[in-house]
Amino acid sequence: MHSQKVEKISFNDEYPCPCRRKGRLVPITLTEAFGCDRCQQIFVVEDNGHVLEQLSTTYPYKKSWRWTGQGWIVVRPRLGENYLPMALAIIFVLVIIWLPLALKLASGHSIIAWGMVAIILAVLPALMAWLTYRR
Repeated sequence: MHSQKVEKISFNDEYPCPCRRKGRLVPITLTEAFGCDRCQQIFVVEDNGHVLEQLSTTYPYKKSWRWTGQGWIVVRPRLGENYLPMALAIIFVLVIIWLPLALKLASGHSIIAWGMVAIILAVLPALMAWLTYRR
């Protein structure tokens, strides 16, 4: 089994491209960045030389890797950087608050209508968050 110990990324060493196995990372002169000779992607070195981050135009979807000496391992985004838990939390909290309130205020046959309104109001902010952070 390969070692999972993370090594510092050096601009004097050669590395394979984390996106494609056939590409090689070439240091870009006068910067702390690498460019792939095959896929033309640009990567910057972050976290004091321990993380290689792909420059991307879609901010929430940046990809990052750490070098183990034999290959790259993907750096998973923290929970706070992921939109899905945030959207689920919004749905959960709003349904917990609005659904009992709607059921309490409902009388007789309008209980289904109030329940539908509460669910729609709970899903709407989560849908807005998802549309904001989607690709």
